[in-house]
Amino acid sequence: MAIAGLAAAAALAVAGCSSTIEGRAQPMSETGTVDAVDVTGPGSGTATSTPESTAPTTTPTEEGGSVSFDAEVGDCVTLAGTTTDAEIEAASCGSNESNYKVIGKAEQSAQCVGDADNYYAESRNGIEMGALCLDIDWVIGGCMDVGTGTTGPERIDCTATSAVDGVKVVAIEENADDVSACGAGSSGYVYTERRFVVCVDEL
Repeated sequence: MAIAGLAAAAALAVAGCSSTIEGRAQPMSETGTVDAVDVTGPGSGTATSTPESTAPTTTPTEEGGSVSFDAEVGDCVTLAGTTTDAEIEAASCGSNESNYKVIGKAEQSAQCVGDADNYYAESRNGIEMGALCLDIDWVIGGCMDVGTGTTGPERIDCTATSAVDGVKVVAIEENADDVSACGAGSSGYVYTERRFVVCVDEL
């Protein structure tokens, strides 16, 4: 079955059938790490620099489902648009365009690991056909505004003064499920199921 007008956005029409493929994403305000964080006090870490994203990338759902957007676990993307009309494009990990990394694939978004930051799912005639499970593309030494948009964060210059909720990643602590792994008085985003903490300084 051919897909007409294949684009990196939702609402793709399927030729020869009276069905549509619709892409959608979970709003950051409803689920995911940006809501379910353990942030305490101002950050105090020392930043180190790395050219690539460094957060763990695997989940129990590495295969499954079908989405028209071609991405593998470990690939990075730009997710934008709205929760019911999501737009997704390929991006180089750690680049200014990248805001999410694919950490798993699932037949339905509900099968993504519970501490994933977001997902991109496609449905046909209202039936979900597949989902990409996503984490924020955290980069040690890099900065993100996690308070922008409905579907995702935005990479920013660390000197930006207009960020809604700007943070600088200072470390990623594995085998940890509490923000105390970042040090006394630090801030962090806790991924309890996969047991790692993204330690941040607030901008």
